[in-house]
Amino acid sequence: MSKVRKITDKLFGGIEMSWWKVIVFAVVSAVVTAVFLIVPAFMNTSFYEMGVSYEAWVLFAIIIMTNCKKPLESALKTFVFFLISQPLIYLIQVPFAELGWQLFMYYRFWFILTLLTFPAAFVGWYLKKRTWLSLLILSPMIILLSWFGFGYAKMTVESFPSHLIGALFCFGQIVLYLYAFFDDWKKRLVGALVAVAVIAVLLITIPQVNMDVGMPLPDDVKLSDSAVAELEDSSFGEVQITDAKEGYVNIKAKKYASTVMTITDGDKTYRYDVTAYSRDGHSYLDVTPQE
Repeated sequence: MSKVRKITDKLFGGIEMSWWKVIVFAVVSAVVTAVFLIVPAFMNTSFYEMGVSYEAWVLFAIIIMTNCKKPLESALKTFVFFLISQPLIYLIQVPFAELGWQLFMYYRFWFILTLLTFPAAFVGWYLKKRTWLSLLILSPMIILLSWFGFGYAKMTVESFPSHLIGALFCFGQIVLYLYAFFDDWKKRLVGALVAVAVIAVLLITIPQVNMDVGMPLPDDVKLSDSAVAELEDSSFGEVQITDAKEGYVNIKAKKYASTVMTITDGDKTYRYDVTAYSRDGHSYLDVTPQE
């Protein structure tokens, strides 16, 4: 048996998941998450996402589920883990948050998710069986991790190395689960294809960027009602004149690129360089008159 297999077998089935370990695990997870949310240095990083996203909690839940001896034990201990950890995260933040105790209004959604962990963990225990049913049970998690991993990877490409750790963490979990729970290459292949299919769909359906910006034209241009605006590269997005007299346009950008915007108003033609770009994880749009 390889060293990697020994480690994964220990992590997913080789730990005695006693009640005191579940409680300590919940408290430590909550404290670490709250720190990531409170300390400004973690803002807009992969670590901050631990408090607002789900990928870390998927791993924690699977560790608990697969180290329980019975489905009911899995359901109870996973439920208690979330019942302790989630409100504790909010409680630790209260002294540091402007909202104070009102911060708990955001816990309502997590409480609903906590209730759902009971049936989910009952079914999730059967991951230990390493059958096709196990792969079916794991598939929603593969889809979720692929979705978030794609989002983080997109942010990394737009503003390297923003959220690179988050992307690697999501995709790394998929590889880890397929290796740990399945010895059959066919099951691993099908699981990998689920992730590939999700990413392919996202690449096709989600635009690179979705900015909708209304702005006045540079150099205080005034237009007549007959003025027409168009973009040289139609795949860049769309442009519409929203207020001709004040020279206002609305530009919808669908990708990070540059193009030329032409406005024709009678015998006058105005040309502008339009650039959509990303910096520090944020999207920007520049419009500059051509000389």
